[in-house]
Amino acid sequence: MTRLADDPRRRVVWGISLVLIAVTALLGGAPGTAGAAGAPPVPVLSWGPCDGAADGFECATARVPVDHRRPAGPTLALAVTRRAAADPAHRTGVLVLHPGGPGNSGVNFARSSYEALPAALRDAFDVVGYDMRGVARSGQVECWDDKEYAAAVDGARGVPGSGALREAVRQGADFAAACRERSGELMPFIGTASNAGDLDLLRQALGEETLSFYGRSFGSYVGTVYAARFPARVRAMVLDGAYDPRRYADVPYAYDAAQFAALDAAVGRFLDWCGRNAAACGFGEGRPRQAFEQLKRDLDADPVITASGRPATGYTLAYRLMFNINAGKEIWPYLGQALRSAQARQASFLLSPPSPASFDFLSANVAVECADRLYPGSGTLLGALVGAEASSAPLLGPPIGLGPPTYDHNHAPACTQWPAERPSRYEGSYRAAGSAPILVLGTTGDPDTPYNDAVTLARTLDGGRLLTFDAEGHTAYHRSACVSALVDDYLTTLSLPAGGTVCADEAPPEPFGRRTAVSEVDETRDVIPTLR
Repeated sequence: MTRLADDPRRRVVWGISLVLIAVTALLGGAPGTAGAAGAPPVPVLSWGPCDGAADGFECATARVPVDHRRPAGPTLALAVTRRAAADPAHRTGVLVLHPGGPGNSGVNFARSSYEALPAALRDAFDVVGYDMRGVARSGQVECWDDKEYAAAVDGARGVPGSGALREAVRQGADFAAACRERSGELMPFIGTASNAGDLDLLRQALGEETLSFYGRSFGSYVGTVYAARFPARVRAMVLDGAYDPRRYADVPYAYDAAQFAALDAAVGRFLDWCGRNAAACGFGEGRPRQAFEQLKRDLDADPVITASGRPATGYTLAYRLMFNINAGKEIWPYLGQALRSAQARQASFLLSPPSPASFDFLSANVAVECADRLYPGSGTLLGALVGAEASSAPLLGPPIGLGPPTYDHNHAPACTQWPAERPSRYEGSYRAAGSAPILVLGTTGDPDTPYNDAVTLARTLDGGRLLTFDAEGHTAYHRSACVSALVDDYLTTLSLPAGGTVCADEAPPEPFGRRTAVSEVDETRDVIPTLR
């Protein structure tokens, strides 16, 4: 095991963490969560067909308060879907599936993931999904328009120049101003405290005393806040690819630093595998790290013009690799071949610029997290810490950290300049005292939500139980037969795995040409994978 003193990147991460903990202490602790004045009316769900699809799902809308502090005030329509339990005589209740993001559609997630669920879950539960406020069919947040977003990402570089930090701060301010101009009435109310309130209104509208919940990635934070606010309403809860909730919400620079380190470490392990397995990888001729750095520079200097007419630069490569590395070891040979194709200036899923559908996802991703997270407002701190985070993660840190507002890691330039109050930010305890036991899943090599976050969350929850997946990739459920069997048993029987359980059955790198499923990851759509 690498010691802290032996790893300079980890020293940087912990140094940033200590600085931000001190800043938070100076600024004062978070106040308690404000209570709502009265209870909002329970939504009435009128079920009907879903866009003409014949997949067995029904769809409805639920009207919820825009501002939960004003339960009788203006409302927002949430899109909801469900598929009834296949065995009504033995129905247990509802199972809500949350895809995370933030920015992914929960309606699409439930419908796309249904067939991957085991028969035991499909028989016992009504499977339910919803688009949370500000996402997709539930009042999509609008910030930059497609033309503005395309110009920003197309102009970004894989090896940013000396003025990149200044440009990132300028773009953060411009993005935040566009959110205020186009979604100003909704911006203050898209935080997770409001989302948890919506979820409990859905529970009531569905006629359930308690609910079962599976949330992945950001969905784990939604579940954590729900359990904290409504502990008696949890029957069972699985939080996969979990967040350390306190550091995410209250010490965000430290949280971001750990994310940058986890992402770079995962990409580094992939490239090191390429170095040891040159034939299977197909990229770098034994020197993949140097080849990757050169490829970023080459694409910056001479972008590949894609079929859409837009350029693919070194930033495009970094952006796509950030999402695709989440799939774990089994696609490493495909990533190697995609890098080789990019090197040859041929079509590659790593040279696909973010699309208009991605822009909707990214707008919500930034806006929701800016509503949730309290960055110190200091411009000096912003410059120092964003620069330190980027330099501590040399493979992807500079393009992602110093690029335009997109995904989790680089929200600081927009969020420090956020022009809205945060009444929907959750500021209470995360213990979930009185809740049923909660199962927390952590993957040791997770590039997106570091494993230590899952360890911390399991310790934070009064009834938390950690299940470890010793593997690469983001999240664990249905990437491991061992994990899936334990999760399915817990959801159906409420039997938790033994403390300290570790599953180590990750699929190995799959020889190139054998895989039939498409390799490219679309950040706008998430599904529960099908077990091999």
